[in-house]
Amino acid sequence: MWYVVQVRTDSEESICQQCGVKIPESVLHKSFIPCYEERRRFRGEWITEKRRLFPGYVFLDTENIPDTFHYLREVIGLTKLLGVGDDIVPLTEAETRFMKQLGGEEQVVGLSELLFETSQVRVLSGPLKGKEGLIKKNRQTPEKSVSGAGNVWKAAESRGRV
Repeated sequence: MWYVVQVRTDSEESICQQCGVKIPESVLHKSFIPCYEERRRFRGEWITEKRRLFPGYVFLDTENIPDTFHYLREVIGLTKLLGVGDDIVPLTEAETRFMKQLGGEEQVVGLSELLFETSQVRVLSGPLKGKEGLIKKNRQTPEKSVSGAGNVWKAAESRGRV
């Protein structure tokens, strides 16, 4: 099951490393930071960069949350485990499945090739293929975003509790 830990922004890598060192593999399968690839122009050249999909959050894959919680007390810099009330709640199966479809095992959402046709977007290739209905236009910029990832974000955010 996947759980979400809130951390100080820009400390995600440090938290993942600490989890790997301080929490036994028998308790924690893995900790990870979901990312996405972005293309941008830099000095006249197109480059691909990896960015954090959810800045300030680290995901934990564990079946044993009581023991994981015990070890997390030794991790420096984490803010809280997300939950509801006093309960620590994992992502739902649907949320986990959606994240796996987009990011694969490495949890890196690759680039998708899009074709803009008048008021519609067609995805020619990439992880967004077949998910055209989730793409929404950003009103503030001409960019597009995926609303499904936002649903996972809102679900994780609504569980904001240690």
